[in-house]
Amino acid sequence: MIQLTPMTQSEFDAFLERLIPEYAADNVRAGYWDASDALERSRKETARLLPQGLQTKDHHLFTLYAGNQAVGIIWLKANLDNPIKNGFIFDVEVKKEFRGKGYGKKIMLLVEEKARELGLKSLGLHVFGYNMVARNLYESIGYEVSSLNMVKQLE
Repeated sequence: MIQLTPMTQSEFDAFLERLIPEYAADNVRAGYWDASDALERSRKETARLLPQGLQTKDHHLFTLYAGNQAVGIIWLKANLDNPIKNGFIFDVEVKKEFRGKGYGKKIMLLVEEKARELGLKSLGLHVFGYNMVARNLYESIGYEVSSLNMVKQLE
């Protein structure tokens, strides 16, 4: 059985340990941040977004389980105060050993169900341009580009 369950505190702690350095590295790779302060910037951004951790209002963090095995996570923010209620997926990941088995698609479809239960009319997300695997997944389940940032390195 595959299901989304609310993240536990220990899962959240492990998630933050991965998220902060990975987000820093992604921003450096994308050319947005300098490596010298990327880790600190990532820590500050995460603290700003999740000031109360798992209890932060309108943020929903889930673990995807296949049977009793945790295979991935997803972080959804519900923007319930907007005139048109929408959501934003801040992070989705499938553990390396479970990639390529359909769990990415499954976690995205399951979070859509949660979003509908919350009354959301749309979901958005950000994907770094170099992440073609994620881009292909999102496009395959109906996500479309709504805005596009482009960068040219001048060095």
